[in-house]
Amino acid sequence: MTALRDDTTRSATVPLFAEAAAFLRDFHTARPRAGDLDARMAKVRAEIAATGTYRHTPAELAFGARVALRESGWCPEGVPWRGILVRDLRQVRDATSVAEHCAQHLVMAAGDGAVRPMVTVFAPDTPWRAGPRIRNDQLVRYAGYRMADGFVGDRRYADFTTGVCRLGWRPPSTRGAFDQLPLVVETDHEGVQVHQLPRDAVLEVALTHPELAWFAELGLRWHAVPVISNMRLAIGGIEYPAAPYNGVYLCRAIGEDVLADDAAYGMAAVVAERLGLDTSSDRTLWRDRVAVELNRAVLHSFDAAGVTVEHSPDAYVPAVDSLGRPAFRRR
Repeated sequence: MTALRDDTTRSATVPLFAEAAAFLRDFHTARPRAGDLDARMAKVRAEIAATGTYRHTPAELAFGARVALRESGWCPEGVPWRGILVRDLRQVRDATSVAEHCAQHLVMAAGDGAVRPMVTVFAPDTPWRAGPRIRNDQLVRYAGYRMADGFVGDRRYADFTTGVCRLGWRPPSTRGAFDQLPLVVETDHEGVQVHQLPRDAVLEVALTHPELAWFAELGLRWHAVPVISNMRLAIGGIEYPAAPYNGVYLCRAIGEDVLADDAAYGMAAVVAERLGLDTSSDRTLWRDRVAVELNRAVLHSFDAAGVTVEHSPDAYVPAVDSLGRPAFRRR
């Protein structure tokens, strides 16, 4: 009935009205003041018969999105699922408008540093028209460049960086480790387009260490709001292919899983050398020591900047893998 998933089409084995009816029963059970269930069922049945689809009311959309996030395992105990902000932007189909509203999502979610979990829902798929799709796995990602003398940036996104360059994106003349990649938005009527997010839409935190003065010289930073953007939201048989949503970061997902990881930024050896650690064997546990210091730097820096970050996996929203993607379903 409700789900976040990464497959591309709704199962054809379950009739649309059956999925709609099951969802509407749940909705009216949870919202007894929502009106007469039988009347709503009859209206939806007639709408499906006439058009092949139906439109959720704003209340149904908000309820369905929140339940999907709750059932995915994403919603934290510390944030009541009913309190997640749902932005209803089902009228938005153009790539430029999608990109603009994604930038607004980042600004709204970041706020004054107290990161707010929220979801933005764009136009759904219909029998006659597909909804827009966002091809980035998160709204904010940093480029990765293969250079003649080594690598600059996030190794995980080297191929994606090459791809957006072929689509017309031009990186800065001086390529850096934290160049923000553009959004890749696909629509039926426009095809694939790239849109650069405004710099002031992305809150970033420069990383320093509470004890190691030299740490600031590394020039590390990270963005404040992890917005998952390539998952499909399904509510009562209706598919919303673009429904970016965010939680808050776990410090380990930045320090340990990204900055330290050789497959991403590969800073472990650099930090180990500055710390004077013995890297001759993994049995010296030098990687563990580096991970701790990077995690400490993230916690210290986010706290100093007044930006929400968690250190306990139980409090983390959402649980993510080393790519910063949700741990429940991924491409």
